[in-house]
Amino acid sequence: MAEGDNVQIPITKLDREVSKLGFGCMGLTGAYNSPLSDEDGISVINYAFNKGITFFDTADAYGPHSNELLLGKALKHLPREKIQIATKFGIQRMQFPHMEVNGSPEYVR
Repeated sequence: MAEGDNVQIPITKLDREVSKLGFGCMGLTGAYNSPLSDEDGISVINYAFNKGITFFDTADAYGPHSNELLLGKALKHLPREKIQIATKFGIQRMQFPHMEVNGSPEYVR
């Protein structure tokens, strides 16, 4: 067994149980790096879940939109009732040092 294979992330109680450590999904879809394939991204999400991560963080700007779609594909194979998701929205485009923000109800939906 490789070192770290027996690591299990502890949980805490909010309104329901949630892992104390969350997984930021930004790096999966090329927001600041080369994107992973859907298969590899789903594999990473599954691995994190199997280690006890139940809190996943995403945003519409990570891709754009592809990060949330990838997380949705992964969740089809996981017990959704055990997973919490945080998502940020409104950033339509981010090109340093400029950012376009759209908080309109239509965009948020």
